Amino acid sequence: MNLSHSTRFLLGWALVGLLTGGLLIFFSKAEPGRFNFLSAFHHADSYADAVNKAAPSVVSIKSFYRSKPTENLFPLNPELKYPEKKQPRFKIRPNRGSGVIISSAGYIVTNHHVVAGADKIEVTLHDGRQFDAQILGLDPDSDLAVITIDLKQLPTPSIADSNRIRIGDIVLAIGNPFGIGQTVTQGIISATGRDRVGLNVYENFIQTDAAINPGNSGGALVNTRGQILGINSAVYSQSGNYLGISFAIPIDLVLDVVQQIIKHGEVIRGWLGVEGVDLNPQALERVGLPNIQGVLITDVFDRGPAEMAGIRVGDIITHINDTPIRDTRDVLNSVARGRPGDKITISGIRQRQSFITQAILGKRPVNKNKH
Repeated sequence: MNLSHSTRFLLGWALVGLLTGGLLIFFSKAEPGRFNFLSAFHHADSYADAVNKAAPSVVSIKSFYRSKPTENLFPLNPELKYPEKKQPRFKIRPNRGSGVIISSAGYIVTNHHVVAGADKIEVTLHDGRQFDAQILGLDPDSDLAVITIDLKQLPTPSIADSNRIRIGDIVLAIGNPFGIGQTVTQGIISATGRDRVGLNVYENFIQTDAAINPGNSGGALVNTRGQILGINSAVYSQSGNYLGISFAIPIDLVLDVVQQIIKHGEVIRGWLGVEGVDLNPQALERVGLPNIQGVLITDVFDRGPAEMAGIRVGDIITHINDTPIRDTRDVLNSVARGRPGDKITISGIRQRQSFITQAILGKRPVNKNKH
């Protein structure tokens, strides 16, 4: 049977339509978590679903501090002062930030710098209800804190897989900038694994260009599925305001800190008991080892794990557990990943001779600068 050109044309487009319809039906019924063509087609211009999913778990935090008044309230006439009986003993200084409900039992994670030293902490939920909060535990080394409110069955966020974060992924920052109320900003992941920034002792930041301003600290960084990627922490700025470079603490690090604080009231990290300096060309030339990478030990804590393992001042640590050591931050991070009682293998050089020893980690003392 011979078909006309117009008939073949119409049949061809009909077949295309049937195939397209079948694909749409297939993708529309795809299981949760898999790519959904209809969703991508209809919602590529909006992140409202992601925000609606994550926003209820983000709270606003106001911390209050009492301090003695220092300024004269009559600057034009220094002779004028408060009468003795009316002179206020303290003034109240508020500090604003954000937080994320990390457990339905009333646990909220935020930044250490948002609540540390506060005399009173007030939490405002997404629905407007306000509650007084108590500090459960602080970890200044990671700039994280856990606070609690007396309320159960709270909304919690979905947790993203930290291993699947990619540079270029779209992200949303949810928080309370300048105390104006919950706000959402959008950007991309600019970098991962940022350390040596000089903000915290332990650093492994997600860098983003999503706008983060004062008050955003402690809020959520989420992906376009509404899953939390990290806790917004800081901006790279001399003024303190947004300049296009912001940092968030990855959620896997956050959860480790939170779980330890809930269980122990503190974060327990390994400790070696040494101080060192990064090797530079001048130091390497002095020791006659121009091609060595590692850390020069400058101090060893008395009766600490390093001294018990035979580490001496002047040693160069080159490897911990077979992992190369580039600088002092590598030593700090390698040791902190362990727990008290863990045994680590240390390789190094002493007087141009290689050595290997084993140390049993202790518990990192509070406010100790030694690794």
